[in-house]
Amino acid sequence: MIIERSSEWEEGFIKRLENNDEWDSWTLYNMSYEVAKTNLITEFSGLQSPKYLPNLTPLTHQLEVAEKVIERMNGKAILADEVGLGKTIEAGLILKEYLIRGLVKKALILAPASLINQWVEELNYKFHIPAIPYKKNIQIENYDVVVMSMDTAKKSPHKERIYAENYDMIIIDEAHKLKNHKTKIYEFVQSLKKKFCLLLTATPIQNDVFELFYLISLLKPGHLGNYEMFQSSFSASKHNLEHDDYLKELVNQVMVRNRRQDTGIEWTNRHVQIIPIEFTKGEREVYDLILELKNVSTVFSSSFSMITLQKEMCSSKEATCLTLEKMHQNITDPDEAKFVEGIIKKLMSLEINSKAEKAYEIISQANDKVIIFTEYRASQIYLQWYLNSKGITSVLFNGQFKKNKRDWMKHLFKEQAQVLIATEAGGEGINLQFCHHVINYDLPWNPMKLEQRIGRVHRLGQENDVHIYNLAIDNTIEKDILDLLYVKLDVFEKVVGELDDILSAFKKSV
Repeated sequence: MIIERSSEWEEGFIKRLENNDEWDSWTLYNMSYEVAKTNLITEFSGLQSPKYLPNLTPLTHQLEVAEKVIERMNGKAILADEVGLGKTIEAGLILKEYLIRGLVKKALILAPASLINQWVEELNYKFHIPAIPYKKNIQIENYDVVVMSMDTAKKSPHKERIYAENYDMIIIDEAHKLKNHKTKIYEFVQSLKKKFCLLLTATPIQNDVFELFYLISLLKPGHLGNYEMFQSSFSASKHNLEHDDYLKELVNQVMVRNRRQDTGIEWTNRHVQIIPIEFTKGEREVYDLILELKNVSTVFSSSFSMITLQKEMCSSKEATCLTLEKMHQNITDPDEAKFVEGIIKKLMSLEINSKAEKAYEIISQANDKVIIFTEYRASQIYLQWYLNSKGITSVLFNGQFKKNKRDWMKHLFKEQAQVLIATEAGGEGINLQFCHHVINYDLPWNPMKLEQRIGRVHRLGQENDVHIYNLAIDNTIEKDILDLLYVKLDVFEKVVGELDDILSAFKKSV
């Protein structure tokens, strides 16, 4: 087959030129002109995107966030609305706006694996943005909007593929996962070219003020100075700082945050309380023996292992026993081994779990759907057995479940079971507005984990008051956890702003 270059265009051009013919159809030109005129955006103020979104009716605060980020923050911002106010919708509006204006062509969304499908569905259905979930065999250069898990993105060869692309916008969901600047995911995001960048997190400070420094440094390097300058200017330590009003002003230049009470939406009430619990004599005896371990065996000399054991003892003997038996294998001294064996024997002879009994009491009085959050899978399994023995139906929810199983557990909880027993994985990515009671069976060191847990039920669409029960055993490490939680909450409120009650209805002065 012989392929030759066509000369038809040249012959037509010469003919029109010699005969002074029309160059093209005037009608078609006018039609083309009208289309171009209609699509022309004559000013940069105001949003164009809502009129192109028939499947979405944004709330007023969501429109205001999108407008503020585009007009005043140049497309680089932390979206820090409280849990349940629709940060995904805000990010979608901003992305759609830039796509319409022609300022963004390619976008990368990084999110936890459990939220990938949710992002893809919302972008496609609500925003008519053709986003695709990243899979290993996908050639990302052929797609303009890609949604990928953080864990995948930071690894080779995926990160190299991303670096090879010129993304106009980067969106990172659950951005508080970037709080540690020494992690691979932080280094990866830091290396990305970021013309426009959105960081989504309801909890920009989780444990200390430096987390916010590193988050803002990802977004706008130098906005708070370098580390030494930041530390010096604000006399900053983990849980304390000076000139917090000035710092708050700087933070608000790159962060948008709405509270539930600011939205103009009528919200149901949140009833929060700390439930004190007393150990039985037998439980207290074992707890005290565990405290003695650091003086008996070098295997238990590290503060981390001791703290873990104390927390587990406040949760269940099952969780405690697993750790003790694992550490017992590393003991070589016969006397030390005998001491640990004695603790295990006393531990397994306990017949009462005071905290589990209190949880059962709360569930019985609620006579409604209840979520229990525990930090240990051994406690999770024990609680399901214990509640079943009391005639209470329950389902489990943890991070080892694949998406289909997570969806099935959620369905069973809604339609059949009274209780959902979740590990920390249940505090992220699921919406359970049909439930109105949350038991924090184990308290985390991080107060924002509590906010995330509560946000699973206290969010848009919740029609009932929400009841939160924080269980804490007297004269144990849980008292220290409570004290530190209040300190961390104080730092959050100084820099970021007020927070709804998450520990009790009365804030402790620190």
